[in-house]
Amino acid sequence: MPRLFTALEIPPLVAGSLAALRGGLPGARWIDAENYHITLRFIGDVDDALAHDAAMTLAAIRRSPITVTLEELSSFGGDKPRAVVVKARADRALAELQAEQERLLRRIGVPPEPRKFAPHVTLARLRGASCASVATYLGTRGYFPPLRFEAARFVLFSSRDSVGGGPYLVEAAFPLQDRRAFPAGASELRAYGR
Repeated sequence: MPRLFTALEIPPLVAGSLAALRGGLPGARWIDAENYHITLRFIGDVDDALAHDAAMTLAAIRRSPITVTLEELSSFGGDKPRAVVVKARADRALAELQAEQERLLRRIGVPPEPRKFAPHVTLARLRGASCASVATYLGTRGYFPPLRFEAARFVLFSSRDSVGGGPYLVEAAFPLQDRRAFPAGASELRAYGR
């Protein structure tokens, strides 16, 4: 039973810049750079029939490429920090792509996403890291210069049971290009195309 989610991949040059932020934080389990991504919609553990339906449904999305801006090194978890992240600007195009996926996936029976969309790249998962050590880590990194890239596709990733952080497998890729240039049904489906 695959665990699925949709995401934007992080280009290798940007991932390399983010990987340079690794280290210097006790209790951090750093994510491998090749597994960096921005989750759009977590789908969860599903059977093969629903996985196929999700891939077919997502193939109907017609959107232009999205310029993504990574703009802030931060953490999630407040008083109990659980992750070091780089936040992405939630601009209109990114929010609309995520909202369309939410609507379409709910129509085929995927439960609603309970969390508010907060686009980010997870750099590390934290276990036992104190607020003070996270604050020190963030403070020593200083100013985070924005990183920009163009997302020309979104993907349907699968993962297996683990504590998070990959490895992830691209099950299907869906191009983002000028809507007028889209042939009907254009996508690269791997395992779930029947």
